[in-house]
Amino acid sequence: MRSSLNQAFTLIEPGPVVLVTTHDGGKDNIMTISWTMVMDFKPVFAITTGAWNHSFAALRKHRECVIAIPTVDLLDQVVGIGTCSGADTDKFSRFGLTPVPAMQVRPPLIKECVANIECQVIDIIERHDIVVLEGVAAYLDTDRKEQRRLHAVGDGTFIVDGRRLDRRKMMATKLPAGV
Repeated sequence: MRSSLNQAFTLIEPGPVVLVTTHDGGKDNIMTISWTMVMDFKPVFAITTGAWNHSFAALRKHRECVIAIPTVDLLDQVVGIGTCSGADTDKFSRFGLTPVPAMQVRPPLIKECVANIECQVIDIIERHDIVVLEGVAAYLDTDRKEQRRLHAVGDGTFIVDGRRLDRRKMMATKLPAGV
């Protein structure tokens, strides 16, 4: 069965949906990003965004952000954040999210998210609007009851994490120490 080429991205898009907080020198903002990539164990990540997002200018100028990882119970806030602009909306207030001061960057963590990663921008690949980030601090709320992450298919639907399958012993020679 063939799939339409213009929908091919939906076959591999389902990475985790994240919320990215920025600070533009005056106020905090949040944007929803579904195009993410782990680039290295160090940790280095990439997100794809560009001038169409209000937060992009803050990423370029201040070169820092927080990647906040929401869970399934935040789906409506995640979608709402992605469908309005920080240029005219206080997204923390509108979507009932709590900013928490970060330790190493100015943009805040999001209390309601299961995990937050403070990041520095280490490169911007202009041709593809790829922002390369290096994690400088990470937080995981292991006490949070809901742990299931969201994955955008790219067509307005989402997939939710299921059960975890453990193959650590089989992969032990490929995993970095401490993972």
